[in-house]
Amino acid sequence: MKFSVQPLVKPLRTALLPLMAALVLAGCATVPSGLPEITTTAQFKEQGKDQAVTPPAGFTRAAPSEAQPRGAWWLAFNDPALNALVEKADVNNTNIQAAAARLAEARALARSANADRLPQIGLGAGANRGAGLDKATASTRPATMTNVGATFSYEVDLFGRLSGASNAAKLDAAGREALLQSTRLAVQAEVAQTYLQLRALDAERALVREQVEAYRDTLRLSQRREQAGDIAELDVARVQTEVSSTESDALALDRQRAQVEHALAVLVGDSASSFGLRTDEWATALPSIPPGVPATVLTRRPDVSAAQSAVLAAQARVGVAQTAWFPDISLTGAAGYASPEIGDLFKWSARSWGVGALLSLPIFDGGRREAGVQGANAQLDGALASYRTQVLVAFQEVEDQLAAIRILQEQSVVQAQAVTSAQRATSLSDTRYRNGYISQLDLLDARRSELRNRRQALQVKSAQYQAAVGLIRAIGGGWEAPAPVAAAPARTAVAVR
Repeated sequence: MKFSVQPLVKPLRTALLPLMAALVLAGCATVPSGLPEITTTAQFKEQGKDQAVTPPAGFTRAAPSEAQPRGAWWLAFNDPALNALVEKADVNNTNIQAAAARLAEARALARSANADRLPQIGLGAGANRGAGLDKATASTRPATMTNVGATFSYEVDLFGRLSGASNAAKLDAAGREALLQSTRLAVQAEVAQTYLQLRALDAERALVREQVEAYRDTLRLSQRREQAGDIAELDVARVQTEVSSTESDALALDRQRAQVEHALAVLVGDSASSFGLRTDEWATALPSIPPGVPATVLTRRPDVSAAQSAVLAAQARVGVAQTAWFPDISLTGAAGYASPEIGDLFKWSARSWGVGALLSLPIFDGGRREAGVQGANAQLDGALASYRTQVLVAFQEVEDQLAAIRILQEQSVVQAQAVTSAQRATSLSDTRYRNGYISQLDLLDARRSELRNRRQALQVKSAQYQAAVGLIRAIGGGWEAPAPVAAAPARTAVAVR
């Protein structure tokens, strides 16, 4: 029998043209890689205002260093109570525990994605009952077919779909790890700021109650002078008003302290009903910030690292979506025993085996694969925008805190002068009032001015401590520059000038 293959070539070629075109397009598709450069000066603007040093010219890539240890930065405040609270929060804070659980979940998903790249081997056994199962006897009577064996399957990752998915899952886990570090740093900073706020309230409460005693002393003096007929009852009423008003301020501060103490209990993982922190002197040291903190410290920020990982994971998923245009190749195999008689199940004659290979590629899917690629690219664009935003916000936060520290330092000097003048005015007014040279209104006004300025000085001091902790948080846990790396890294946080 003779036949010609030529008439079959043209229809076969026509049928394969869409497949070949899809493979060519997929092969030409490029997966984006790397991170966008965000140029910035090597020195923070607000810190440079106090220096005459000119930043070096040129551009330098800043290596990511989020994995570098940040150290126990809170020790710089030299406060044992603060140290104990931060260490307790590291263990008991529920936000840190939740972030750790999300990291464990992400790592499990990464292991699951990587398992798809490995051969799958399983064991199985079963029994089926039906008519016509015994082909040897051609009997139509119901029979039972028992089988036991092993199965093997493996998907050949020729085009990198499985490796891309595994890499994306690993990057997701890296992002979760960075978010855990970010959560831990945020909790540590919040514990420090809340504790320092509580100590500032303690100092302000002591100041106000001291002023209450001063007003009471004036009240006693006024009452004696009224009994002697030197002053009218109106003067006594004025002093009594100041006593009650200032004592009301002290009670308001007591309420604020109770609320801050309850918030601190939640941060360290305790019940507000069982947590307590005794009133103590505010002896916390204010750490000094060294000049010339480089902008490269931002490469250590955990949130910037998480944004980096999100971009790289989105890039990997773009590649995974593009591999949908390629065929899937799977290898399968099975071996075991099958017999209608369970007693003959493991006889050599009951053995069975089979191998197979499957190549599959959808020809028409209504645009599903193209939509998948477009969706992955959209996710990548969103991740890039989030990354840029995170870096810009990081610089904003650092500049905000540096500006606050610089201006508050100047404000504290001026406010200290105001306190000194107000105290001198009160001392002179008290002496002159006791000698009858000035009215009671002058004395009360001097005392109010002193109290207002002393409270303002405490608030400035508290703001300085808050800004110091805020700066530490903004630059990722400390102002030491990241250690240099020997080789150029695969990803970059920022490009600095």
